[in-house]
Amino acid sequence: MIKTSRTSPLNFFKNANKSSKLSEERYILLQNIASKIRDEYVKNSVVNLNFICTHNSRRSQLGQVWSFFAADYFGLNINSFSGGTEVTAFYRNTVKTLQKTGFSFKIADFSHQNPKYVISFEGSQKSILGFSKRYDHPDNKNPFIAITTCNNADTNCPFIPEASERFHLPFVDPKFSDGTEQQDEIYLKTNQQIASEIFIIFSEVERLIS
Repeated sequence: MIKTSRTSPLNFFKNANKSSKLSEERYILLQNIASKIRDEYVKNSVVNLNFICTHNSRRSQLGQVWSFFAADYFGLNINSFSGGTEVTAFYRNTVKTLQKTGFSFKIADFSHQNPKYVISFEGSQKSILGFSKRYDHPDNKNPFIAITTCNNADTNCPFIPEASERFHLPFVDPKFSDGTEQQDEIYLKTNQQIASEIFIIFSEVERLIS
């Protein structure tokens, strides 16, 4: 059981890193992503990351939010975005699991189909706008490093012309637990895994830059 009492994004982020257990292959992949981010950072002094999944409703949104937090935590000029090959909605269970870790969600534009949220955390000077959109939406700055988070997106996006580099970083879709007694726990585990791997990527970028 993952405990969330008195949890803040900072505590969750640090604890996720401490509990991380990765295969050697996965760790090498994270290192490769960090190395490419470092290269672009040194060259341009800024990097745009775009987390891409088919529906832009769960894993890609979690990747964007934790990268937004990590950039602040590590003091890096890295912008985080997300998108899909289809437009759906920022799924309510994804919102719920992020709220449980201390993120603030405020409605910016209400829509039953695809509401827009202003997302922030305590002490943050910036916020991001969360909603489901295509990966090439005008809000997603170019050029960007594309990080695909599900198998369907990897299949359906064989060529992303805006991407300066592309990595496939798949996560198990927590959608299978929707409507079950385990859904909160499953979403929180996915939340924790993504937070831990974002921590590893960003901490390595900081180390390489330093």
